[in-house]
Amino acid sequence: QVQLVESGGGLVQAGGSLRLSCATSGRTSSSSTMGWFRQAPGKEREFVATIWSGSSTFYADSVKGRFTISRDNAKNTVYLQMNSLKPEDTAVYYCAAARFFQSRVAVTQGQYDYWGQGTQVTVSS
Repeated sequence: QVQLVESGGGLVQAGGSLRLSCATSGRTSSSSTMGWFRQAPGKEREFVATIWSGSSTFYADSVKGRFTISRDNAKNTVYLQMNSLKPEDTAVYYCAAARFFQSRVAVTQGQYDYWGQGTQVTVSS
């Protein structure tokens, strides 16, 4: 079993930064596919970023150039550094892990098997 625990959310002004952390335990490895998703009120959960095979990354167009996903294998933690935050980034952010190797870039919820409880990010204008 894999457990994911997010932290680092909070309230920040537009233009500010936050770093989210996702502490993992259980059957994950340094090459496991990990992802971040977010869900704003009244909207569907959407893909934000993913990291796989150690350091390969892919981002949603809406966050490209502003967000960075990374991992610290020694700490079993995945991070999402969020810079130049906008009010439209306000959402609950979820960390996710895939149980098996993904042959395609993992941008859909169905490609992930384990989810954290989410952490709230609120960006004020």
